[in-house]
Amino acid sequence: MVQPETENLPEKTRDALKAGHLYYMQDLTMEAIAHEMHTSRSSVSRLLSYARASGLVTIQIATPHEGASRIQQDIHERYGIAAHIVPMPSAISDVDRLERVAISAARILDRFIDSNMTVGLAWGSTMSALSRHLIPKDLHNVEFVQLNGAGNTYTTGVLYASEILRRFGDTFSGTIQEFPVPALFDDPQTKAAMWHERSTRRILDIQERMDAAIFGLGSPFSEVRSHVYAGGYLDQADYASLDESGVVGDVATVFFREDGSHHGIPLNERASGPDIDLIKRVPRRVCVVSGPSKVHSLRGALAANLITDLIVDEGTARALVALAE
Repeated sequence: MVQPETENLPEKTRDALKAGHLYYMQDLTMEAIAHEMHTSRSSVSRLLSYARASGLVTIQIATPHEGASRIQQDIHERYGIAAHIVPMPSAISDVDRLERVAISAARILDRFIDSNMTVGLAWGSTMSALSRHLIPKDLHNVEFVQLNGAGNTYTTGVLYASEILRRFGDTFSGTIQEFPVPALFDDPQTKAAMWHERSTRRILDIQERMDAAIFGLGSPFSEVRSHVYAGGYLDQADYASLDESGVVGDVATVFFREDGSHHGIPLNERASGPDIDLIKRVPRRVCVVSGPSKVHSLRGALAANLITDLIVDEGTARALVALAE
């Protein structure tokens, strides 16, 4: 789809729009476009690349109903969610897999974020990769709110988390609301006291009215280690507690078991992330997952009804279906 040409645009943007119209809407070859625009084929190629990268041109692939992915159908029938499966060769590193899922997810997110929305964002390795590939979309009255604190005993986490929020804000012309608290408090009573502070309450109130939430899944088993498990947020006692509680993963540092339960997990009493019941009330909950090592975490999140839209690589999707069967 090519956005209609408007007046008073920079020359490069006008040229990119024209090249996009000719190539995608009129099926002209690059050679024909170069001739019509009195330029070179390489210049046309650069204009088309710019049009895609800047969001002037967006590309959607529609899979015919009869040829729809069996795995995608299985996931929908079993869990009642929309699954967006990213094709992937089996022989690929988890680092490359994450990057390719992040690129695809960045292009899919265009349909989930619109004007007059409040969107919750988690932080983590997946969200960081995703934020680097976002496609610009000029919106208004969009607010991005951080779902959980990022501080620990080594760092405030502000730079890491705020960079993710800033990229979203810049891409969608939105405002950002940071949450400068620890990821995990030392004492549940400290958290309870902090939650009564007006400055903290303001962020919690914004989270209560979210229209969408976008997050990855943390997992203690992931080959590309989740940031919460690699960034000094947990000590040996915490790992022992998670193991004893049967934890398979987390959303925004709120932990859950493979059956979807989350009550009775001690670390959740200290976590700054939103309660799982709050996440479940958000109308659209977009989860981005990469790597079969996260399949148990994904299964737990689905059992907890945390996901409405799943963006996942093909290998992980196959592992999920096989595990369910």
